[in-house]
Amino acid sequence: MVTEPRLPRRAVTGILVLDKPDGMTSNRALQIARRLFRARKAGHTGSLDPLATGVLPLCFGEATKLSGRLLDSIKTYEVIGRIGERTDTGDAHGVVVERGDPGPLSAAQIEAALSAFRGPIEQVPPMYSALKHEGRRLYQIARAGGSVERPARPVTIHELALLSWESPHLRLRVCCSKGTYIRTLVEDIGAALGSCAHVRQLRRTRAGPFDLSQAVSLDRIEQAATEGLAALDGLLIPADAAVGDLPSLAFDAATTKRLCQGQEVAAAAPGSPGTVRLYDADGVFLGLGERDAQDRVRPRRLFNKDGTVETC
Repeated sequence: MVTEPRLPRRAVTGILVLDKPDGMTSNRALQIARRLFRARKAGHTGSLDPLATGVLPLCFGEATKLSGRLLDSIKTYEVIGRIGERTDTGDAHGVVVERGDPGPLSAAQIEAALSAFRGPIEQVPPMYSALKHEGRRLYQIARAGGSVERPARPVTIHELALLSWESPHLRLRVCCSKGTYIRTLVEDIGAALGSCAHVRQLRRTRAGPFDLSQAVSLDRIEQAATEGLAALDGLLIPADAAVGDLPSLAFDAATTKRLCQGQEVAAAAPGSPGTVRLYDADGVFLGLGERDAQDRVRPRRLFNKDGTVETC
């Protein structure tokens, strides 16, 4: 049997905003994209459930140094929950384990229930999650029929809006902090309404600075791959778009060299202390630095010299 030669990996840097399809794990989607881009290094910025679709930023090359900021960013979802049924996984991929009466709920009753979930709340993570207990993933324990106690964790629901209610389906928009489980939120809302619930559909519409208007499907990526590497790289967003909310500083050639050697340098103008974007005089993104109260700047997360997007 003749096998095709494996194509070499390349040092490509940028962010791909993927519209993740239903039924695929985030890691599987990442590996497909990485193979198509022939990227040496890649990582996602917080996984989506297999049932979930929508915005999944993938970082290639030096952009992986910014993945932590995207992981910590606020996320927005549109979710359809079914009131009156609870599943073992908390979503439509699971088996129904409880049934209840969705009842003739009014919009006012639903709004009253939702009000308890806005702002800082605590959630008990679901058993079907990737969190670990004594070295094992919780979903592995759950699939074996087991269950363990999980401590509640603090999360913040920045927005929880009722979009529609057509019994038994509740459609919501949720804007939340990292670590929020939408499945758990929907289950808890179902309980607050005197019934039970699970997620029927879930779509992430925004992750940090990226939204669906920037997202591309796997089909589009596969099509671009047939057109060549330049077409693929045209789908990438520059890495510094992930940190566009931070103030920026530009430096001349001599100061840039000192920064890249790890030295502390002086900012050209006064400003507030905190994390800053660093650029050279030509506008090339160097990475992140930390500015102190004396307007001294220390390099913190610098890109390597091959950190620019390669086009072929």
